[in-house]
Amino acid sequence: MSKFLIHPSYFPSIATFAVLAQKDIVWEAHDNFQKQTYRNRCYICTDQGKHMLNIPIKHVGGNEGRQKYREVQLDHSSNWLKQHWRTLETAYRTSPFFEYYEDDLKPLFETQLPDLFDFNLRTIQVVSNCLGIAFTSKQTSNFEMSPNGFQDLRFLVNAKKTIVSGKFPEYTQVFGERHGFLSNLSILDLLFNEGTNAAPYLQNLSLDFLNA
Repeated sequence: MSKFLIHPSYFPSIATFAVLAQKDIVWEAHDNFQKQTYRNRCYICTDQGKHMLNIPIKHVGGNEGRQKYREVQLDHSSNWLKQHWRTLETAYRTSPFFEYYEDDLKPLFETQLPDLFDFNLRTIQVVSNCLGIAFTSKQTSNFEMSPNGFQDLRFLVNAKKTIVSGKFPEYTQVFGERHGFLSNLSILDLLFNEGTNAAPYLQNLSLDFLNA
């Protein structure tokens, strides 16, 4: 059975988490950091519609600021952790399962970890535990442009790549009557709205979008 190569991202998209739920994955740990990707952002639904939560990072100088993803440092000069949690609370406090998972998730926003890569893995591990999905810590040992023995799903970290919305069965969202169904948001949207039904949703989701 082939392994699937994927990036750890900030509270990953539903598409990414469906792969985690269904496949044997390995984390890409040796690529360069790229801006405007899910590495340091995710999308949720607020009363205003689709909303981006963006993690500030410390930028380096030199060669176009190029650095390894796993070396990227979080910028805690602004209290973004508190802001992100407050935004999630406001957006999802009326959802059916926010209070159920609140005690599991809130500690993520109360500790200032130094590295983006490790912080993202921690968010994935906590959500995996909430879902009852096995979490793997397996990582690549070097970077390969065309990896052997892997199905390369690193494109899923590209926030500009649109995955066909029709691939995602609709579920009830807090602001669905106002904005219609918003597909492939952060896994948090599915978790807070569907709770114990989130894992079966991920395990039954068609992965046809991987070949689109």
